[in-house]
Amino acid sequence: MFYVYVIYSERLQRYYVGSTQDVENRLREHNAGKSKSTIAGLPWELVHVEEFLTRSEAMLREKRIKARGIGRYLSDLGKIEPG
Repeated sequence: MFYVYVIYSERLQRYYVGSTQDVENRLREHNAGKSKSTIAGLPWELVHVEEFLTRSEAMLREKRIKARGIGRYLSDLGKIEPG
């Protein structure tokens, strides 16, 4: 299985979206500072996960979330308040 995940940094008040086969391990990597794109926002918390059968499906969803805007996408799902 492949997953698209969204994490949130309270410190930066920003979201980050990515895809992986192991969400828990990937979150540990983000919080260990192993990703240059997220090191400034430590710690990160997992706020959303979606599961897909193929890597291409997951990558397509990740691309669509980024195009829509992560906050707007989560708002559409009712995960966060609009604004």
